[in-house]
Amino acid sequence: MVTAKQTQTARTSVKNARHAVASKKTMASKKTIVHRPAKTKTAPGKRGAVMTQRSRSAAGTARTRAELYEIAKRKDLPGRSRMSRDELARKLGVR
Repeated sequence: MVTAKQTQTARTSVKNARHAVASKKTMASKKTIVHRPAKTKTAPGKRGAVMTQRSRSAAGTARTRAELYEIAKRKDLPGRSRMSRDELARKLGVR
């Protein structure tokens, strides 16, 4: 036979378990980047851009693909639209 104390303890345990599951779901959804502040959302992209700029300046090339493409257009370089930034730099003789 189950006592009143055991019934109360079981109800409390179930209640706590439900609360724990609900809070885990909430925490999991809050971890996505969608629920972060705008500053946090853009930070990874900014860090990537900064690292790219540093590597380009260390290599001596601070030009973007668009800049290289404009130079290639002026020089009438064939196949320039399909070239990557590195290919454009190599064909133009820019480091």
